[in-house]
Amino acid sequence: MFNRRAFVGLATVSMMTLAGAAGAKDWKQVTVGVEGAFPPFNATTASGEVEGLDIDVIKEVCKRAELECAIVAQDWDSQIPSLVAGKFDVVLTMGPNPKRREVIDFSDPYVITPNSFLVDPNGPLADLPHTGVNVSVDTPEGQQVLADVKEVLKGTTLGAALSSSQLQFSEENFADVATVRSYKSSEQAQLDLTSGRLDGQFDNLVFATDRANASDGALKVTGPWLFGGIMATHVCLGIRKEEPELQAILNKAIASMREDGTLKALSEKWFHMDLSPQG
Repeated sequence: MFNRRAFVGLATVSMMTLAGAAGAKDWKQVTVGVEGAFPPFNATTASGEVEGLDIDVIKEVCKRAELECAIVAQDWDSQIPSLVAGKFDVVLTMGPNPKRREVIDFSDPYVITPNSFLVDPNGPLADLPHTGVNVSVDTPEGQQVLADVKEVLKGTTLGAALSSSQLQFSEENFADVATVRSYKSSEQAQLDLTSGRLDGQFDNLVFATDRANASDGALKVTGPWLFGGIMATHVCLGIRKEEPELQAILNKAIASMREDGTLKALSEKWFHMDLSPQG
């Protein structure tokens, strides 16, 4: 931070260091934004409470970091604008990608999840190739997998949530063979899928699996498990740029939760599988 010439005196440097320390924010409380409509990451109960993996994670982070946290549910597409504007200090379920990194910063990940397709088991996308194959689209193998999937997607209609990396990826990679529609939330896309207005939904694997399991056979997950490229598969806490003190506080708490197995336990509680970061 302090890039000074060699002849700057020690007293001057010390004064500057003290001034910088005095200007650092002493974090005691934060306002946390969450969508509240992306189960099992987060969902709103009939009584208006929010629950899910994200909520358990942030409550434990705040406990370990000795922060008072107020959790506010708000539409997904307004999360980053509200963070930048100062309404929130932290936003949940936020995956880093190059576009988002231009605007905000991130904590270390608390879960890592690929993306796949949620479909009607009786529809045209019921049996996509390479189902269950976990592959990066940044590799030659991943590019071949993607090409094989696109052959089946020709002439179909896909949905994805607005302001999500799944929508960005779909527009970049599928729009030349399929119609890609955006929705205010993943749940709204799922409603159109269930009603037959979509052939498939490209979304987070955990969300897609949860919706398929809850559908009593009306939906299924098919296709490869994709990560890489523009996709934001490392799930982090989003924070404003240039707030290193808050970032350090959050990362310290997340690291301790990873090391003592808390993140693993929460992943298994909500996802029924361990998708916690391994290191």
